[in-house]
Amino acid sequence: MKSSLRWLTQLIPIIDWLPRYQSAWLWPDLIAGVTLAAYAVPVAMAYATLAGLTPQAGLYCYIFSGIAYALFASSRHLSIGPTAAISVMVASVVGTMAAGDPSNYAAIAATTAFMVSVFCLLAWIMRLSSFVNFISESILLGFKAGAALSIASMQLPKLLGVAGGGDNFFERLIVILPQLGNPNVVVITIGGGSLLLLIAGDRLLPGRPVALAIVIISTGIISTFGLAEQGVRVVGLIPPGLPSLEFPSFRTEQFEGLLELAFACFLLSYVESIAAARAFASTHHYTVDPRQELLGLGAANLMAALGHGYPVAGGLSQSAVNEKAGARTPLSLIFASMTLVMVLFFLTGMLRNLPEAVLAAIIIVAVAGFVKIDDFKRLRQISRLEFNVALVAFVGVLLLGILKGVTVSAIASILFLLRMMAKPHVSMLGRIPGSNRFSDSARHTHNERFPGLFLFRVEAPLLYFNVDTIYSTVLEGIHHESTPVRLAVCDLSTSPYIDAAGAIMLQHLEEELEREGIRLKVAEAHAEVREILRATGISESLGGVSRHTALADIVEDFERDTQSPSIPLS
Repeated sequence: MKSSLRWLTQLIPIIDWLPRYQSAWLWPDLIAGVTLAAYAVPVAMAYATLAGLTPQAGLYCYIFSGIAYALFASSRHLSIGPTAAISVMVASVVGTMAAGDPSNYAAIAATTAFMVSVFCLLAWIMRLSSFVNFISESILLGFKAGAALSIASMQLPKLLGVAGGGDNFFERLIVILPQLGNPNVVVITIGGGSLLLLIAGDRLLPGRPVALAIVIISTGIISTFGLAEQGVRVVGLIPPGLPSLEFPSFRTEQFEGLLELAFACFLLSYVESIAAARAFASTHHYTVDPRQELLGLGAANLMAALGHGYPVAGGLSQSAVNEKAGARTPLSLIFASMTLVMVLFFLTGMLRNLPEAVLAAIIIVAVAGFVKIDDFKRLRQISRLEFNVALVAFVGVLLLGILKGVTVSAIASILFLLRMMAKPHVSMLGRIPGSNRFSDSARHTHNERFPGLFLFRVEAPLLYFNVDTIYSTVLEGIHHESTPVRLAVCDLSTSPYIDAAGAIMLQHLEEELEREGIRLKVAEAHAEVREILRATGISESLGGVSRHTALADIVEDFERDTQSPSIPLS
């Protein structure tokens, strides 16, 4: 009985923390929930229009997904809802599949959310939470910057009151430039003014619902002066109340395209959510369970699908609003959902004259923070490899769109890593003076070297695609020694794995060196490497591979046998 209860509390954490909920947390959670709802009203509507859906779809996402996530969350501050990157990803794919049918468009978007929930559940069952590490911060840096510019270029026509056009960032700019000769002055005034106020609000009143205030003011101006009749595009009628919960339907011929989109949304949703959750957990000194977050995201996307929404994720900006407003537990998300329900029942009439230019301004300001030039500069100084990965992601998103761009960047990241592993660094070792430790003599010229002894360390696994490089590098190093080598020692302490080709390479190296009168030994091999060498029979030809064989001991034996003083490298 106790084990079943323990399993249930692990599965649904709210069962564990809600009975221990402190009354002192209620007011902070309530204030945080209302503040988050105030932030969510304009942002959710803006992101939904960015995704090509009706504005209320974004509100439905916040309401249903927030409640579902709160039941399963391991994070106290993560807020679940639509995000800019996922919204534009949905728009880039679903528009083509829907063929201009709004009802089919909404069904496909909801089905995508359902499929994301299935991916989350499968990953939870198979314990695949660690795969998040395959999407690096470098990819995310370039992806977010490219997505931000791509999203901004999509919103410029609404902000400036022109038609726009084009399929990627560069095409959109080329198309929009000639249209600037005949802009709508009223739309530009509303959009530009909203943009300036939002920027000023972010700097002067951080964490405050400035966007909501601008929505109220702009809607009032449109209603008072009848600007909708003067070419200012508005949101239009938003149906009051909540939609019925139902499973979305889709056509079987759309399955393959949806599978690709859903998997991309799943990856992006999980990576974004975990990154944000870990950031707040670190600040407030608690831990986040990556596997549990899969379950929380799965439940959130399932409810978003049933509620006529589209894929959702834990966004950094909305979570920051929740955290800064004082949230103590996931109950703040439930309060936010309750507040949004009240908005849908009683305030939708006020939002019908909300200008699209204001929503465009909100989106542009929201994604502007994704372009981090300083982070690119710092990454270039730290690692040219990771900088190149980020650059590929950035350019790929701008040229190919978000879905293809993130795919290309992930492939490029793997290729860069394979290229690096294909030509691993082989260190020629010397003893650090006054110690029994060894390091690269090329970098530390005062290390002690020993005439007739050649020490080398392969700083990578020994795999089929890098063994030829290692083989030739070692032989070249031995042949360049000023004193004929009598003993070569391979330090495998930095080689956690060796495949069959790696083992055969060591055998060939041993045979080649034996023909030249040189013995080969292996030291510091890991347990799995030792097992592979023994299984292939190569251990015997190397004189045995033991966990007791230390590099320092081999050097000491060599010094004793030769009775020769060590010679420092000049």
